[in-house]
Amino acid sequence: MLRKKNISSIQDTEFKVFSQWGDDGIIQYLINYLEIGNKVFIEFGVENYLESNTRYLLMNNNWTGLVMDGSSTNVDKIKKSDFYWKYDLIAKSAFITSENINSLIEEVGFKGEIGLLHIDIDGNDYWIWKALHIVEPIIMIVEYNSVFGSDRSITVPYRSDFFRTDAHYSNLYAGASIAALCDLAKEKGFTFIGSNSTGNNAYFVKNNHLKDLKPLTAEEGYVESKFRESRNKEGKLTYLRGSERLDIIKGLDVFNTRTNKIEEL
Repeated sequence: MLRKKNISSIQDTEFKVFSQWGDDGIIQYLINYLEIGNKVFIEFGVENYLESNTRYLLMNNNWTGLVMDGSSTNVDKIKKSDFYWKYDLIAKSAFITSENINSLIEEVGFKGEIGLLHIDIDGNDYWIWKALHIVEPIIMIVEYNSVFGSDRSITVPYRSDFFRTDAHYSNLYAGASIAALCDLAKEKGFTFIGSNSTGNNAYFVKNNHLKDLKPLTAEEGYVESKFRESRNKEGKLTYLRGSERLDIIKGLDVFNTRTNKIEEL
């Protein structure tokens, strides 16, 4: 797979081992193509780490890593797993906010340039990345909300206690649009190189490590997700598709990251 020629998109490199979708393959392609000295990763929102975008990186490539989750039960399960003593992994239980993200990372001794950082917390993803400065990843992966479309540069307004099920019963009102993340990436010196084929993870590479990877606009790299995770007020899956998902959260407040104003979805 890593020798595959004529790659027109990072989606051509996808395969799945521990990742929920094809992200294991994309990550393997990027770490083998780019020049990465400090083989360290950080991932937020890993649950019990059985399904994760960095576990293959840990076990196949023997990288050092920090994983964090808001559930102490999940973190306890990670620490009791065989892979926890077999590899150089740190697991922390923490509810991540813009105010504590840098100190949480600094506490374990990580700082400066690292190989990869992945944000997937179903909520304040944009705001966490905006606040992050203690480490400088070469590869940045951030979950985006495909339901928000590719045109508007928007995110959910920041609340330190944001929890998507409480914010709206549908579980669809969370995160940021791909355009908002691309704007922030540019501010932070990153280039957008595409999304996974599932339409939930956006990939960015630090400008000074880009090599011949092709820069994309938000519109070029946007993928509309097809997974159907919407729920009703009783918490049961409703399997909404396409624009039906946006219809159920229309009118809710979003923050426009270009105008710095609250507007309606």
